Amino acid sequence: MGKIWDKGFDNDALIDSFTVGKDRELDLLLAPYDILGSIAHTTMLEKVGLLSPEDLAAILPELRKLYKDASEGNFHIDGDVEDVHSQVEAELTRRIGEAGKKIHTGRSRNDQVLVDLKLFSRAGIQKTAEKVQKLFRLLQAKSEQYKDVLMPGYTHLQVAMPSSFGLWFGAYAESLTADMAQLLAAWEVTNRNPLGSAAGYGSSAPLDRSMTTRLLGFADLDYNSVYAQMSRGKTERIIASAYASVAETLGRLATDCCLYSSQNFAFIHLPDKMTTGSSIMPHKKNPDVFELIRSHCNRICGVQNSLRLMMTNLPSGYFRDCQLLKEEFLPMFGEMDDCLDIACYAVENMEVETHIMEDRRYRLAFTVEEVNRLVNERMPFRDAYRQVGKSVQAGEFEYHGQLHHTHEGSIGNLCNDKVAERMDKLMSRFGFDLVNDAIARLAGSSAQA
Repeated sequence: MGKIWDKGFDNDALIDSFTVGKDRELDLLLAPYDILGSIAHTTMLEKVGLLSPEDLAAILPELRKLYKDASEGNFHIDGDVEDVHSQVEAELTRRIGEAGKKIHTGRSRNDQVLVDLKLFSRAGIQKTAEKVQKLFRLLQAKSEQYKDVLMPGYTHLQVAMPSSFGLWFGAYAESLTADMAQLLAAWEVTNRNPLGSAAGYGSSAPLDRSMTTRLLGFADLDYNSVYAQMSRGKTERIIASAYASVAETLGRLATDCCLYSSQNFAFIHLPDKMTTGSSIMPHKKNPDVFELIRSHCNRICGVQNSLRLMMTNLPSGYFRDCQLLKEEFLPMFGEMDDCLDIACYAVENMEVETHIMEDRRYRLAFTVEEVNRLVNERMPFRDAYRQVGKSVQAGEFEYHGQLHHTHEGSIGNLCNDKVAERMDKLMSRFGFDLVNDAIARLAGSSAQA
């Protein structure tokens, strides 16, 4: 087929190949969302009188069939077609004739790809948020299970003070609430409708952008047409920043697990089936799963920087530079979700050593406990500090007391219930059900469609 911008001249094949790049491959990920955008747009066109009811009656059933095909992986982009937008219009025209040529009225491929990316990202954020919540709940359950099992805490990788597995697991759970707040902020930026901004300067067609906003389940519009176009790259970077926050938490957890599963620490143990071996050393049981989580997460952390470098100092308006954003951005979602899935599996199956602090090498972790005991007996803190320090220097320090930590967030008072309440509040603010209901109606899979 000819290009949808064909003007009657042939293009250089080398230029075509270079400018199309990886669009055909990556646009398959966007196909269901491009079709949803077209369903909303054509429904609106009929309402404002730019499509006849007869045209809409022919268009909607076929778009919904295409949506089903794309959602099930049965959609392809022909080798002579530039992108998903062109393929959808071409396939629709092939099926229903002239009416298929009318669906681009009032649109540009610029606002089409904007809405595709918003819908794709919105679905991706929902999936990731649900996986983050699953890992959060698992970490909290582990925290409660092992809340009384002590382990050494470290500063500067030196034994510092007593910690516990309850504190350690719970720390990563609470870190995920901060990450969820970042995801929520990214969701709120994403959940705005750019459709109708056309090439970035609006349209003289009497479009009803509020209608497409409702149909697509967006919370609001990107109102200014120029800003809607400028949001390309900015929105992706905001999302990538939120994903980097999750990745940072996962990567740090993975590093702890690599350390703690080594023979020098031996705080946690991975079942043999979760480790890998060496081709030369028969005894090796390597924590490759955590090493790869860490490396994947480091790569995810770099996405936001790549996006920023591509967009830095571009003036307002659309530029083809934006095409390359997809190569960095789209794979990030699947990579993050894979890391979350395998992290859940690994954490669920790891075993905890329950008698770590009986080892005398960790006895100095209790120096602060002894200082506090003396302070409670009315010795000034600085004097208690010096007395305990001298006993350490003399190699005479011993501690036989019991831990009694009571403040919020300490070994004896984890406040996991408060952290869970925070996570629940964050999740409730997304409004996933409202979005999912809108998409179901649009796709014809709801009784209200």
